[in-house]
Amino acid sequence: METNVYRNDQLLVQRLNASDTSALSDIYNAYWQPLFLSSYNLLKSKELSEDIIQDVFLDLWNKRESLIINISLKAYLYACTRYKVYEYFRKNKNKLRVDLLDDLNKRLTESTPLTKLMHKELVQHIENVVATLPEKCRLVYTLSREQKLSHKEIADQLNISPKTVENHITKALKTLKLSLGSFLSLEFIFWLYQQHH
Repeated sequence: METNVYRNDQLLVQRLNASDTSALSDIYNAYWQPLFLSSYNLLKSKELSEDIIQDVFLDLWNKRESLIINISLKAYLYACTRYKVYEYFRKNKNKLRVDLLDDLNKRLTESTPLTKLMHKELVQHIENVVATLPEKCRLVYTLSREQKLSHKEIADQLNISPKTVENHITKALKTLKLSLGSFLSLEFIFWLYQQHH
């Protein structure tokens, strides 16, 4: 069975190499839907996913004459799709919302060993960044995020105004967000987006 699929893939690629447009149609019809779904699962946007899949097939056609595929066609197309989605996230990294990081533990129910490892690294990273914050800022952030106290409760406890509490939290989140830009792997960003939707 595997051999037949591989042979069929090789024939499709050879037809593509020869600029056979019907080969592109055959590949499109066979793989469009699963590729779209894999993209949609990450992006949660029909239009964006359609654009990405269109780009994948456009690239396939543009590279047709020099195309050599040593893995299954399906695996190759999935890799191309994943790369396009990576690119989208990389270019839009600055739009990553800090609220994706809230209640991280709750979203770990369907995690894999890889996401568990990434989660552990992320928690460690956040702890390291929080440790570098000025003392009062660190204390406010810890009371807010870890002990889940309201701004008013923190203000009362530390004898400062709720506005000052808000300023400390804003500063802490800004510091975290800046540090996360360079830290977060694209896979982890994917995972956060998937869990959040």
